[in-house]
This record gives sequence, C-alpha cells and structure tokens, in this order.
Amino acid sequence: MVTTSWSVHSPRRQTVRGTADCECDDVNTGSAPQAKMALMSASKHRSKNPRHSHHASAAHKPVGRRIVKVGRREIITEGIVRPLFHDLFHHFMTVSWPRLFATLAAFFLVFDLLFGFLYYLIPGCIANLSPPGFAGDFFFSVETLATVGYGDMHPQTFYGHSVAMIEIFVGLMSLALITGLMFARFSRPRARFLFTKNAVVRPIAGKPTLIFRAANERQNVVQDATARLSMLRDEVTAEGYRIRRVVDLPLLRSQHPMFTLGWTIMHAIDDASPLSLETAESLSDSRAMFVLSLSGTDENTGQTLMARSEYYSADIRWNSTFHDILEEAPDGTIHVDYSRFHDVEPL
Repeated sequence: MVTTSWSVHSPRRQTVRGTADCECDDVNTGSAPQAKMALMSASKHRSKNPRHSHHASAAHKPVGRRIVKVGRREIITEGIVRPLFHDLFHHFMTVSWPRLFATLAAFFLVFDLLFGFLYYLIPGCIANLSPPGFAGDFFFSVETLATVGYGDMHPQTFYGHSVAMIEIFVGLMSLALITGLMFARFSRPRARFLFTKNAVVRPIAGKPTLIFRAANERQNVVQDATARLSMLRDEVTAEGYRIRRVVDLPLLRSQHPMFTLGWTIMHAIDDASPLSLETAESLSDSRAMFVLSLSGTDENTGQTLMARSEYYSADIRWNSTFHDILEEAPDGTIHVDYSRFHDVEPL
C-alpha cells in the first residue's frame, strides 16, 4: 500500500554523464564500476598522449545539435544531421505560422528578384516596360510569377518569352505546393482536451487510487475514447545496470463510449500495482513521470483526435481530491463549473 503522509518533493536535477538519459524503455546509462574504469583509462591515455588528446578534442565538434523537449525536460542531442531539404514537408508542418509566412514571402521575393534580373540582362525583351530599368523588370516578374498578367507589359522577344515560360511554370508549382501545405495545416486534426494540472491520490472503495481528470473543451461527442497511462522511472538492476523503465498502469476504465464533458481516469494502487510500494519520496528519487494519453474519433469530422499530458512526482497531491465541479440546481438543471476544474482539496 502507498503511504500518503509523505510530503511531496520537487524532482532533483541531475547531470547526465556518459550516455544520454532519454525517456525510453531499457536505456543503458552505464554501471558505476565500468564508468570508473573508463574514466581512469581515458585519463591515463590523455596523460601519455597530450598532443593526440588535443587534436582529438579539436576535431570533435558538435554536429546536428538540437534541443529536444520531452515533457518539461530539455535534452540536448548531437550526431544526427537533418538536411532541411530532405524533410521540407515535416519542417513546414511543424514550424510556427509567423515563420511559415515569412519563409514563403522570402521565397516569393527571391524568385521575383532572380527572374527580374534575368529580364534586366537583355534590355528590350519586355514591351511597354514601366517604370523603366530594373524596377519595371522586377514588377513584371511579380505579375508573371503570380500568373496575374495585366496585359500592359508583355514579352516581345524569344528570350523574354522563354524566361517568362520558366517563371510561369515555377509560379504554378509554387501555388500548388503552398495550397497543399495550407490545406494540410488547416485540416490537421487537433484535440481540444483539457487535463488537470495535478493528479491526486485518495482512497476509493478502500484502496488508494491515483486519479486524473480530463475534459473535452469543444464539448462535442468524441466516440470510443481510449485512455492509456504509463509511468517512466529510473531503475537499477542487481548488476548495477541503470535503465529508464516504461511501466504501463492499468486503469479501472480505459474506454469511454461518449466523451463529451469530462472523464475521471483512475488507477487502483493494489498489491498488483507497480505503485504498491511507492511513496512521494521514492517517486521523486526515481525521477518518475506519468504520461496520460487520450484518443478518440470526432463525431463531426470522423478524424482521430490524440492528446497527452505529463505529470511528475511533484504534480501528485497525496491524500487529496478534486473539487466537485458538477452541481444540480433545485429545478434539476445540472451545472458544470470548469473554472474550478484544476482545484484540489485535501482530505
């Protein structure tokens, strides 16, 4: 059984040495004896070959350095180079809207300047050029790339027609790609699920129970909603092998036929539960993190909605309960007050 009298401690910040400590199952971070021997061997090697060590450190430069956010933790990764032009679709699907519009505007301006310069190379290839000079070639390039064609300025030489043909093709392809990208971003399903900021542990039917609460902000029908709860924590085996373990926690009810207003998600901490011997301090020492995932089908669009929320040991309120947000008026009308959705009360 879980003791509920412990005070909650904030997760400790630990320095990662040797290998990365990522949020995945069975990741080896090295045993203490092996790490000590490796450090002794490395220091001895450096003392004998200082010049070689200097060249090795100078040659090793961070490649593909990125900051990956896992929950509230930021992990620095190196060694994976992602060529931007090999994954443009994913980049444009994940970049922010301001950066997306700025990038598209920059591409448009660069192509206009490029083709305007090509027209400028051969004077007289554009009839009725206005204003004269590069400015007129630039504005003609803008009209051509956008396939507007006002009719005042037009190509009058073979060279001008050839460049205009290439620019029109580029403009059509750009328009098609931008249209598809915009449609993909706007039509991407987004779940508007609301999760409480904290989880609570309180007795239910005589058993300590870990409780989460979720709500549907759109308040439409999400059919066949499914919930899944997992715990990630550090473990050390009998051999001193340190791993990051992913443990699935069974729920009292993992499916909801019609998720419309709210859902109270519970895990019973009985003898079969992985949390049966855990306390607030032990969860903090193992840097435990709980990941709650919800998915379901939007009844209006037929799209699959997915959302998740992460909770650390400091986010769990022991021997507490959520404030009841459902009230029934004397006339039988039911009121749900979401303004107190996150409120937690001690038992």
